[in-house]
Amino acid sequence: MTKTPDSAVRSYIDQHEAGFLQDLADWLRIPSVSADPGLAGEVRRSAQWLAAKLSETGFPVAEVWESDGLPAVFAEWPSDDPNAPTVLVYGHHDVQPAAKEDGWATDPFEPTVIGRQLFARGAADDKGQVFFHTLGLRAHLATTGRTAPAVNLKLLVEGEEESGSPNFVALVRREAERLAADVVVISDTGMWAEDTPTVCTGMRGLADCQIDLAGPDTDIHSGSFGGAVPNPAAIAAELAAALHDADRRVAIPGFYDGVVELTDEERALFAELPFDEAQWLRVAKSYGTRGEKGYSTLERVWARPTAEVNGIWGGYTGPGGKTIVPADAHLKLSFRLVAGQEVEKVREAVRAWVAERVPEGIRHEIVFPGATRPCLTPLDHPALQSTVRAMGRAFEQKILFTREGGSGPAADLQDVLGAPVLFLGISVPSDGWHSVNEKVELDLLRKGVEATAYLWGDLAENWPRA
Repeated sequence: MTKTPDSAVRSYIDQHEAGFLQDLADWLRIPSVSADPGLAGEVRRSAQWLAAKLSETGFPVAEVWESDGLPAVFAEWPSDDPNAPTVLVYGHHDVQPAAKEDGWATDPFEPTVIGRQLFARGAADDKGQVFFHTLGLRAHLATTGRTAPAVNLKLLVEGEEESGSPNFVALVRREAERLAADVVVISDTGMWAEDTPTVCTGMRGLADCQIDLAGPDTDIHSGSFGGAVPNPAAIAAELAAALHDADRRVAIPGFYDGVVELTDEERALFAELPFDEAQWLRVAKSYGTRGEKGYSTLERVWARPTAEVNGIWGGYTGPGGKTIVPADAHLKLSFRLVAGQEVEKVREAVRAWVAERVPEGIRHEIVFPGATRPCLTPLDHPALQSTVRAMGRAFEQKILFTREGGSGPAADLQDVLGAPVLFLGISVPSDGWHSVNEKVELDLLRKGVEATAYLWGDLAENWPRA
């Protein structure tokens, strides 16, 4: 396969950038705030707008998919190569709430370009990063002479991500056959910095719970009964204190079963990043680091499982004293999970650990809400290597690697579809996701366009053939 000259791709983007930005601005004007029931119609209008624009781009299939909540958009464009891999691109078209009076310098739903920055709600999270795929695909076709993509290309653009994706798993399961893919590309992510382009290789999962402890039927006098009956508040404190050992490892037996350990290569790649721990602490509004012994700060937040006490309460908290043994106490815990950990096994381990530590005379209940599994793409996966090469061509420099400490719907796609997940995004920390004055750097947006123009051909060429 003849490699498309980078100059041809850049020339095509130059010629079509103005129209691309005008279309993006039209989309950004739609206040598709999924958290506001009064704006449900705008979320629907956003979905309809995108489906129409994807049809205009050339997708032979572009549909609004209904869910039990707000609609998603699905599009599909098969390759003319019967052996081409299938790629599913994920993003979302709903946005966080925003109003001028929140402190915005401009109207959040009237896109404003200042210098080489575009300010609007959704500019980075996530409409801008969804939309760069349209121009990137057009550049791919125009500069290769193709009439269809080099890969079987599918898009799934969710409408409820900013509301916690309550109906997403059900939608993916319902449409699993049409969403089937060899690899999933998430374009709802970012890079380390403008001058440090990176690719994310994984996200931690999440399991959390509330532990309710009940002792006496009512608060009782601590002078008459204290020291002779178990105190639920003291038991809650004991559980919290016992959560970690002296090396700050989670002390729940079985918690680390299956954990995929960091390789020396991965640790070396993390160490290449220009990490300023003092600056990181300022962002964290904290005054010192603490965590599992033997790991760096980045390794702790990206690649190690954790347990956190999110809240602990019980008994009297009003002014003055009230000498009681309280009737009940409560504890909220969350566990960040890494590749190899299974949510249900972690839950079983927590249940057993609590049951062993709660004394006679204390009744307890543990409630686990929904959970998210972790995802991790091996460094040698062909799709990841194609993404790195495509971004390297766009940025003309070495691409470094990160992971994400948080969780998202990526793992749902991985679990239901059985396809590896990788991340392609160009947003930077200063873009202000979920904050006032959200923006996207136009030069980086162009890099996203350019990277996708290279990606599909590289992926098709380097995908393992049977």
